[in-house]
Amino acid sequence: MEQTQFERICDLLGEVRDNQKTQLEHQAQALALQREQAELARRQFEKAKALQERAEALQERSAGLMDSGRKVFAIVVPIIAFLILVLVVLMFWR
Repeated sequence: MEQTQFERICDLLGEVRDNQKTQLEHQAQALALQREQAELARRQFEKAKALQERAEALQERSAGLMDSGRKVFAIVVPIIAFLILVLVVLMFWR
């Protein structure tokens, strides 16, 4: 009877060892997957950061263009108005 119990205990210990080995393999796979996901998230963050920087630079450039446009508009509109006034005066002066 002791021999069968000993064999049973050996079998159970073997199963425990096998299960632990399987569990360690699954944990290793899970860690590898987590590393891949972390790397993917890091790359996506870097891309988002670069895109944000490009967007900010574009907004600054657009703001500069708008500023220049306002200055040109402030100069050109009075000149056009003056030229129209001169044209009207010349048309009715004859």
